[in-house]
Amino acid sequence: MNSYLIVGLGNIGAEYAQTRHNIGFDVADAFVKHHDGGWHIDRLAEISQFKIKGRAITVIKPTTYMNLSGKAMKFWLDKEKIALEHSITIVDELALPLEKIRLRPSGSDAGHNGLKSIQDYTGTNEFPKLRFGIGNNFPKGRQVDFVLGKWKPDEQPLVAQKIDTCVSVITSFILEGIQPAMNKYNNLTFK
Repeated sequence: MNSYLIVGLGNIGAEYAQTRHNIGFDVADAFVKHHDGGWHIDRLAEISQFKIKGRAITVIKPTTYMNLSGKAMKFWLDKEKIALEHSITIVDELALPLEKIRLRPSGSDAGHNGLKSIQDYTGTNEFPKLRFGIGNNFPKGRQVDFVLGKWKPDEQPLVAQKIDTCVSVITSFILEGIQPAMNKYNNLTFK
């Protein structure tokens, strides 16, 4: 059977909610809501499971904190017997402007601790990533404050629009494959 694992990266706890670094959680929430799913706590993650056109979908938000995201992802890949290429990891990306998203079949961790952890646990960087551009509009030395900061009010409509589009990207990835999804969404610029 075609099984897929959707991994939204973020940190648990109210202080991290709605921050740039937790955009993976926000996209996962939107995806589950769009498909009328619900969440429950299970091993190492909040989890939602449902079907889309005969495909078994597992969505997780690791409860391990960002630096151990790979532990949760590896557990659920193994438990549900899901191929790594049938996973998609949603992550905030400093190197992309706020107006962009980027889907890729592989690629480096780019210094992101969540992706680094997944590489450590899977032994490869060959897994699909949906990078959500957050831009890099911060003063020198203030990267952590920026990443862990909340969206500015004027950014929120754009972020909401991108979250909706990411739901479509993930659905397209599941139903059509990564190449058609990349062709359809990687060149979009959000305004």
